[in-house]
Amino acid sequence: MNKFDWSDLDARLLRLLVAVVETGSITGAANHLGVTQSAVSHQLDKLRAITGDPLFVKSGRGIVATAHAILLAGQARELLRQLQSFAHAGAFDPATWRTRFTIAANDFQRDALLPALAARLREQAPGVALHIIPSGVPTLEMLRDGVCDLAISPRPPDGTDILQKRLFEDQYRVYFDPAMRKAPRSLAEYLGTDHITVLYEPRRQLDVDRQLIAQGVERHFSITVPGFSALPAFLAGSALLATAPALLASGLMRGFASAKVPVKNCPTLPMYLIWHARTQQDAAHRWMRRQIEAVVSPLLKGGPTT
Repeated sequence: MNKFDWSDLDARLLRLLVAVVETGSITGAANHLGVTQSAVSHQLDKLRAITGDPLFVKSGRGIVATAHAILLAGQARELLRQLQSFAHAGAFDPATWRTRFTIAANDFQRDALLPALAARLREQAPGVALHIIPSGVPTLEMLRDGVCDLAISPRPPDGTDILQKRLFEDQYRVYFDPAMRKAPRSLAEYLGTDHITVLYEPRRQLDVDRQLIAQGVERHFSITVPGFSALPAFLAGSALLATAPALLASGLMRGFASAKVPVKNCPTLPMYLIWHARTQQDAAHRWMRRQIEAVVSPLLKGGPTT
């Protein structure tokens, strides 16, 4: 008779299952959890006995999770969240918070907001490990299944169990290398120049590019790159123009000149903080949402205005 049953489960086993699924390896899980590989292997054997499933099988030189393991990992994340809420049922103290908090964000919002958030966490919640993943276009499943705790995106998914709050609304600017050219003085000059833009995925245009095309403003993109972080390398030393968020002027695009986009009714860029309804009243999540809002205000001050 199997000597293991559901009562042998604890938070350590749940965390281990999630870690192996997310890292895809025994070594990666051991490093993440700060334990030995043999300890991970031993605990996996215990989990296999409890669940009656192999959980992970060899694939080439690595391992892959079984379908049942992936399902259980989603349930484990939810159970861990519930345990965390149980622990924080009283007065929440960020200084004693110990967790891995996952935020989904693409490179613009990641680089503009999250370094300042990380600095706040080091001071106020040093036990929080910040885990950042690409958001793409956030999906309902990312938030429902606990792939991320929060998402930051201009495109909130539509779902009755998904909550959102607008963090800011940014303007777009035209960036260029001042050693190579001047700002476009008219719409005709803007349209008559080669442009560089971001294309995160095939056929997934930036909202500003899609909206300008809908207005009949069609530019010639001679270069597309997979993220905003690639713009400076291609813009430097060229006569190209890049239409990108104004917040980039004080960071990534520092050293480049910028000007207003010479387009009537140029779209703006809204940015939303997005989370699942189950964490709405969680004290720790509320605190984290406030920290993200707190880092926004200083970033919006002192931006380019001409």
